[in-house]
Amino acid sequence: MKPIAVNQKPNRPNGNLKTASIYPAKQVFTLLLALLAATIIIAGPTPAILWAQESEVVDRIVAVVNNEIITLYELNRAFAPYVNKIKSLKYPPEKERQTLFQVRKDVLGQLIDGMLANQQVRRDKITVSQNEINSAIERFKESRQLTDEQMRQGLESQGMTMEEYRKEIEDQILRAKLVNREVKSKIVITREDIKAYYESHREKYAEEKKYYLWNMYIKVSPSSSSVEMSNARNQMAAIITKLKQGRPFETMVDEIKKSSLAVQGSDLGLYSLKDLSEQLRRVVEKMDAGDFSDVLETDFGYQIIYVQKIEDAQAKPFEEVESEIEEILYKELVDNKYQEWLELLRARSHIRIIN
Repeated sequence: MKPIAVNQKPNRPNGNLKTASIYPAKQVFTLLLALLAATIIIAGPTPAILWAQESEVVDRIVAVVNNEIITLYELNRAFAPYVNKIKSLKYPPEKERQTLFQVRKDVLGQLIDGMLANQQVRRDKITVSQNEINSAIERFKESRQLTDEQMRQGLESQGMTMEEYRKEIEDQILRAKLVNREVKSKIVITREDIKAYYESHREKYAEEKKYYLWNMYIKVSPSSSSVEMSNARNQMAAIITKLKQGRPFETMVDEIKKSSLAVQGSDLGLYSLKDLSEQLRRVVEKMDAGDFSDVLETDFGYQIIYVQKIEDAQAKPFEEVESEIEEILYKELVDNKYQEWLELLRARSHIRIIN
């Protein structure tokens, strides 16, 4: 085993790991929001926020969206999961109050947008089957390794029934279909768009600089005597002297292989800095092509590193990253087009927020 301290590269499965979804990767409205809500539900109870006395249940209208209303109860229920998270951040009282106020305002905005989307769903007569809802719930349960009973208990801890949860999932699927119709179908990304992004972000797709390394070393165990360690250091020091006199590193490695010396040498090949141990990384990153290090004391013994050549960072070929860039552009366009569509929907709707 060659004693260069190189970080072990973990084995990775082939292919990309993507979040499971009942829709293809390029759909803007997946069940992510629904799954997030379910995650909060399963995590444990969160106290509801009621702006009233403990024993008093107060409800009122907080927003009117066309001919439908959003109640205080609905707002508090949607807002509740965020409260403990914000309080756990231990903000100063005033900042906590401002943060809670802003998040509550944002949640109300999301409820309004959701109601507008639901109204459009009904106008467009978009439907969802029970099989689609069942499939979405089963995917969530599998991802969390939940039994039916654990799922039921998690919902109950939040005061939600399975029927109510199924309705939330149904709404998310309906909105996904709506956005696919209103937004996704109108997006076109050309190869020229992808190339333009690639050219303006070449540094993002640059491969790391790589160093072609050689080494010479003497193995010394921790149990070696002081005499043995001194002899090893002296042999390595003699090699440094010859290198400074102009002896080629590669030639010395060949000579060592044919000798009876304890010193060994090898051609290690190409490495990026991230593949090296921290000790070698600090040494190699300061070296130029043709440089050799001082004698390094490592866990293996004594070692000299030589940088034969350096391959500068180069951008990955366009063909290699084309699909990745298309995904990025698609998401950006979908997000932008969805916001534009929502703004148009808001503009032609009657929305009144009641403080």
